[in-house]
Amino acid sequence: MRKRRRYPKGAWMKLRSPETLRALMNQDEFSLARLARYADCSKSFISHLLAGRRSSCTPELADRISEALHVPTEVLFELRVSPSVGSSVNQSRKVSA
Repeated sequence: MRKRRRYPKGAWMKLRSPETLRALMNQDEFSLARLARYADCSKSFISHLLAGRRSSCTPELADRISEALHVPTEVLFELRVSPSVGSSVNQSRKVSA
């Protein structure tokens, strides 16, 4: 088992290609149920990824899917970070006299 990476706050993973995911599943003879079991997610979520109805997931789930298929996460997924992360929530307000 690989060591888990730490991702920045607000990070998410975008699937690069449903076709690549399907090809890797076929290569290793993974069914929806088997991949879902290995990745600890639902069969319907894997189905949505393959059909293009969903294209993103958490970094941890992306790591589990990639690990089950024996490929680096970067082969299947692209790291994205929400643009709003890092902006200061507690900005001081100017008070006019």
